Amino acid sequence: MQCDVMGTMLRFTLLGPVRMLADGEPLTGVAPRHRAVLAYLLLNAGRVISIERLIDAMWGYDRPDTARSQIHASITAIRKVLRGAGAVRLLETRAGGYVAQPEPGQVDAQEFTELAAAGELRRALDLWSGEALEDVQAHYVTGARELWNDRRLSAYERLVEAELAAGRHGDLLGELAAQATAHPLRERLNGHLVLALHRAGRQADALAAARSYRTALADDQGLDPGHAFTELERAVLADDPALRLPGAAPVASGPPRRSTYLPYDIPDFSGRTAELERLAGGHDGPAVVTIDGMAGIGKTTLAVHAAHRLADRYPDGRLFIDLQAHTAGRDPVDAAAALEALLRQLGVPADRIPAAPADRSALWRAELAGRRVLAVLDNASDAEHVRPLLPGHSDTLVLVTSRRRLVDLDGAHALSVDVLGEEDAAELFGRIVGERARREPDAVREVLHLCGRLPLAIRISAARLQHRPRWTVSYLAGRLRDHRRLLDGVSAAFTLSYEQLHEAERRMFRLLGLAPGRDIDACGAAALAGIPEDEAEELLEGLLDAHMLLQLEPGRYTFHDLLREHARSIAEDDGAVLRLLTYYLHRSRAAIDRLFPHSVGLREGIPQPATPIAPIRDAAEAMAWLDAERSNIIATAVHGPEICLGMLALAVRPYLDLQAHHDDALTLHTLALRRSRKLGHREFEERALTDLAWTYWRLGEYERAEEHAHQALDACEGAYERARALLTLGNVALRRRQDAQAEQHLEQALDLTRIGADTWGEAHVLGILALVLDRAGRPQEARRHLDLALALHRKVGNPAGEAVTLNHLGVVLRRQGEPARARTRHEQAAALYRRLGNTADEAAALNGLAEAAGDPARAVEEHTAALALADLTRNRPEQARAHDGLARAHLALGRPEQAREHGRLALGLYGELGVPEAEEVRALLERAGESARGDRPHAARP
Repeated sequence: MQCDVMGTMLRFTLLGPVRMLADGEPLTGVAPRHRAVLAYLLLNAGRVISIERLIDAMWGYDRPDTARSQIHASITAIRKVLRGAGAVRLLETRAGGYVAQPEPGQVDAQEFTELAAAGELRRALDLWSGEALEDVQAHYVTGARELWNDRRLSAYERLVEAELAAGRHGDLLGELAAQATAHPLRERLNGHLVLALHRAGRQADALAAARSYRTALADDQGLDPGHAFTELERAVLADDPALRLPGAAPVASGPPRRSTYLPYDIPDFSGRTAELERLAGGHDGPAVVTIDGMAGIGKTTLAVHAAHRLADRYPDGRLFIDLQAHTAGRDPVDAAAALEALLRQLGVPADRIPAAPADRSALWRAELAGRRVLAVLDNASDAEHVRPLLPGHSDTLVLVTSRRRLVDLDGAHALSVDVLGEEDAAELFGRIVGERARREPDAVREVLHLCGRLPLAIRISAARLQHRPRWTVSYLAGRLRDHRRLLDGVSAAFTLSYEQLHEAERRMFRLLGLAPGRDIDACGAAALAGIPEDEAEELLEGLLDAHMLLQLEPGRYTFHDLLREHARSIAEDDGAVLRLLTYYLHRSRAAIDRLFPHSVGLREGIPQPATPIAPIRDAAEAMAWLDAERSNIIATAVHGPEICLGMLALAVRPYLDLQAHHDDALTLHTLALRRSRKLGHREFEERALTDLAWTYWRLGEYERAEEHAHQALDACEGAYERARALLTLGNVALRRRQDAQAEQHLEQALDLTRIGADTWGEAHVLGILALVLDRAGRPQEARRHLDLALALHRKVGNPAGEAVTLNHLGVVLRRQGEPARARTRHEQAAALYRRLGNTADEAAALNGLAEAAGDPARAVEEHTAALALADLTRNRPEQARAHDGLARAHLALGRPEQAREHGRLALGLYGELGVPEAEEVRALLERAGESARGDRPHAARP
């Protein structure tokens, strides 16, 4: 055990609370997150763990942006404590990551494993002080805790078995009853309790315990007990004398055979650490593990590698059979033929193998009884294919590989195999390619990305490079950018999986290849295929079970990149993408109507759907659906059929603007403008021009906003679109401080909104016009306009407009010398924006709060918060405003260097925007420079 020069004994506990003990006393200074990192490294002692694997272990898919820095901080904290305890070498940094190297007896989990393997079960169990990893939280903890708690229970069951054999059933009853209560579905444990009660002369209690287990199993899982438990129950009921004394060891039907039929274990096997750990877990009694995954994922390679690693545990036979469910040009091997082959591998003579499949199955189970055998059943089609091949009561481990999830194989442990992690993929590629991979790490990353980290594709690509010594990795990457070159290698594997689908699944697979988005839900797939939603969901789940689809989040389905290309290569569009685009239009309209009920009238021109669209219950569901589908809607619009997109743009415009998805808005409105001009749809052309003008204004691109607004005025005849164009021009003039021009545009816009009875538009124009009037020295008019705007927004139920107006009121009140009332309005606006999820405009409210603060320290805090939101949404006007305010606040606090830094950033942004504030910031920078020079100490005179 590791100790420092003063003799301190260091120990780590994982079988209970995670602790570091020095001479039995807990060491402090390690936070729960740091202990979670330490525990993971200790559980993987002796293995180099990359920082990516650590991040995945800590957070899984929900990793924060600061994950890498948090891991570094944890390692630093752990090392600090280890140094204090004199264990400097326990945690080392290697080229690929970190490795923990504890000494023997230093980690309780390691000691437990060694003691249990040596049969010292009581000593092993005494090491536990609670649940494994009891007081730490991390992504990996749940799975690791279950694994170690299961190992603990397995050791306890073995201990009880030995105690029962030694006749100590009376001493066990209390503890055994408590364990059975805690684990009511554990068959072996409950069997031990039944036997102990019977041997204690409590036959009625033994039968009651058996009935209790049988009832719990049926209620919870709908299953009956296994054969061994049923036989025990029968024997107790009959008061079989054989139960009163420990029975003799079972006699096998013949001498154990040490058969080994495993295929070659490839020397360049890489990664799959977590999967191998699961496969190496304790398997007491018969165990069946199914290994499923898409074609080319490496299921057989993993099963064979694991079988070789576990071979020593199964001295009575290591068997292998290829069931050929996905072998080109071959029919699957039926159960009868498979049983004959397996029995022959066990050494059963041909004249003893019966002809009937059921008799063969019975002989197979009998031959396995009393033996420790490992069997790999490779390439199975479904559960029915392998069910006759499963063992009965024995210590056999069966590994089954299949491209389909065998969800209906009772009692099996499922292991789904995903693509390789980045580092494991790089390791595999490097092992095959050698030095060339180390010379071009960036090109290797691109090759792996193009291969989708699919092992089969990686092996094919690496083999091409290996046999072409003049090629570089970069050259290979260039060739692979055309996915068809990769598909040439893997399409045969994909085709076999595709051909084993039924026709409806094949059609859905092909059509999904046409969908331009990154993923799809059941409603979208139903629209794509023109079928009911429940039928579409059933097909999607079937494709998911066949590993032809992935599910990265509940209810949403996507492809591996290469499978998407394969689907696309065999698909023919029968109008599917138009059906999908139509679905997006109507579902978007339903969502927007929920979010913006005050503007439902603006979307009355969109026709009702020909078939019903699933209703959207509330605003939260509407926002969630739009957030999930936004990128898919835009992708389908861009890559879909050449139709006019004016209605779709009209439907999603309020959402894209509210959520500051301005880049998507530009894409959609530009496409709508191009298509409407091409197809001669003048109404949609006008709307696209005003939408583009508004979006460019929101982005701070004032020249392009002005250009599109003038084009809209030239093209538009209706009052509504002309008012929108004039409102944009008024906004641009206001930002440029061209107040007379702004007032003229806005007054014209106001007249048009009133002529068209556009209450919503009138309220918006009044709010902007108020800012112009206030700056022109007409504060009372400004206040009246804002009061009216606020009343109109509330009348039509437009909370977004209400928030804008409250924010304008804050600006006007501050200018009029009422900072306290101004802050109240800005706070109300910020709260409304937060409720609406409008981060971009919340930044404006926070900047307004800071400008009305009257305290430079508070201004720094609030401008900083505004800047964070503006950066998040790329809101350049509010970014500039926040930097400007921070420069002034820091200067007031006597921090000229910080003031100059923010001032330079503000000047750059104002310069890009082309607004007058740039000159004011130049003056501020001059003052900051003078202040900084005044703060410098003068050199001493000689």
